Amino acid sequence: MNDHRQLGRELGLFDSDPLIGAGLPYWLPAGAAIRHAIEEFVREVERRAGYQHVYSPVLGKRELYEMSGHWAHYREDMFPPMGAGRDQMVLRPSLCPHHALIYRSRQRSYRELPMRLAELGGQFREEASGALGGLTRVRAMQLNDAHVFCPPADIASEVAAILDMIGHAYDALGIRAHHYRLSLRGDTSKYAGDTEMWDQGEQGLAEVLDRRGLRYESATGEGAFYGPKIDVQILDPAGRESTLSTVQLDFYQPRQFGLSYVAADQSLQRPVMIHRSIVGSLERLVAHLTEVHAGAFPAWMAPVQVVVLPVAGQQLPAAASLLRRFINAGLRAEISDPDRGTLGARIRSHRLVPYQAVIGGRETADDTVSLRLRTGLVLDPMPARDAADYILAASDPSASSPGS
Repeated sequence: MNDHRQLGRELGLFDSDPLIGAGLPYWLPAGAAIRHAIEEFVREVERRAGYQHVYSPVLGKRELYEMSGHWAHYREDMFPPMGAGRDQMVLRPSLCPHHALIYRSRQRSYRELPMRLAELGGQFREEASGALGGLTRVRAMQLNDAHVFCPPADIASEVAAILDMIGHAYDALGIRAHHYRLSLRGDTSKYAGDTEMWDQGEQGLAEVLDRRGLRYESATGEGAFYGPKIDVQILDPAGRESTLSTVQLDFYQPRQFGLSYVAADQSLQRPVMIHRSIVGSLERLVAHLTEVHAGAFPAWMAPVQVVVLPVAGQQLPAAASLLRRFINAGLRAEISDPDRGTLGARIRSHRLVPYQAVIGGRETADDTVSLRLRTGLVLDPMPARDAADYILAASDPSASSPGS
């Protein structure tokens, strides 16, 4: 069984230190490279879907979370307030209150809607020490978060578009959804808002799932405190289930923050707030990817995309020149010193790297390169000047190639 905690340390993805604290892993260079590639991919997917990216502080006044409902319904999972003069500051457990304030920073018109605000931002949960583990349960996480503000009439089309984004991202990441869960309210004392608000939200999400012909299970008591949600459930290689992506309907916080827009008839109307994350937290995502791919990550996100393998010391100058071409083209590349073993041994030690560029005497003389894929397939020699373009094209998240 692939355990990301063991694999992650063997591959140099992440580690931890008692002086930093439990549930607070740090990212090593290889893990940071994966994370950076995913961040770039997600931002581009969102940009093309009409999202605008923002940054917001990881702290907020206690009053902010009292207004949003987090203090009343989520306080046990929040870190205690910190004194700052007369104010009590709190590490945010969620990004949604900040985005609500960004929306209400000025009056909005119906012509601006739907407004889609996205952020890869930090949030913090005071998880019990016994629940912490690797990257799957942490106290500080980077969430691929976004909030769509739209008229209620746009709920179905916006939720459907979000589900499409999730499907596209999963295809590129090489993972799959196991099933969908419609998470509903349970004990009313644990949830904010009124019955009408919840009925409208639960019915709206169920209709989207039904129209798309998606099979789902209903789970009472699994909704967010402010509204129902569609959770995309995944299974790890051991068969354990968890939530990765989510789409949530929220009529409550727009009311709490007094959000509005000027309708076509000049009346003030209240938008609905759709919370969504297409890949969840980067920590949980990378943990899942590590286990699913057993370290052989898709080429576009691999920590090292291509390793240059000179057969002998005589080819080192040509290998160094090729390495520079790869790096200048934007590839994550490194060189394997021929003094560190035979060519066969070095190929085996780099078996998880998507592309291996072998440089021997013939390649040096002809200014060519032989690309070897980690599947064992060896491509015909190609001009060295074309190798970077080939790998870049084949490593595009939307492309499918033997090296991926």
